[in-house]
Amino acid sequence: MRGIPTPLRTRAPRSDGEQSRERLLQAALRLFAEHGYARTSTRAIAEAAQTNVAAISYYFGDKAGLYRCAYFEPFGSPEADIARYSDPAMTLPEALRGLYATFLEPLAQGEAVRLSMKLRYREMLEHTGLLSDEIHDSIKPQFAALLDLMCRHVGVKKPDDDIRRLALSVAALGVNLFVMEDVTDEIAPTLKSARRAMDLWSDRLVMFGEAMVHAEARRRAEDAVSSPVKAKKK
Repeated sequence: MRGIPTPLRTRAPRSDGEQSRERLLQAALRLFAEHGYARTSTRAIAEAAQTNVAAISYYFGDKAGLYRCAYFEPFGSPEADIARYSDPAMTLPEALRGLYATFLEPLAQGEAVRLSMKLRYREMLEHTGLLSDEIHDSIKPQFAALLDLMCRHVGVKKPDDDIRRLALSVAALGVNLFVMEDVTDEIAPTLKSARRAMDLWSDRLVMFGEAMVHAEARRRAEDAVSSPVKAKKK
């Protein structure tokens, strides 16, 4: 990683220390999001977590290891996310529901999501290398799986730029829930506070995503019909 030394190998936490580890993660996420990596000390994190500095070494190896866990753990693993929508046997609605679950479920964590997004904004300005790691290890594999999904349901063998545009647009419906969460809470608070709010979001996102995929498939079919006619006129 650039800017942060490679974390030391950590020991498995003791069963009676899960609460201490969780407090450290929560305190670290808040302080790193508010002050950045360089300006956050391990002592400040330990004090906020009401534990001793040695606990950071025990559970995370060092400050860099704690930062990596605070950055990545709230969103789970990319492999688990990909499995939700990559099965070729899934129908398009089933796959899209799995895809959007990867965005909707973390929102239930409330403040943790806001802090995680704030940390990512800070990472864009104060590079430590984790954003590059995230793009390479998480975002790229997930995008590749999404491209495969789009190809299957549009009916093409490999992705072209229009499939990439489609995949980005389909994903953007979920990404927007994170990026715009604070704004949405102000301008349309009932979208999250209404009864069954997340279920309704899931239903609507699947419907919107399906519409995009079907529109692209239709456009390609219409182009395939019109292209020979245009060629013949020439």
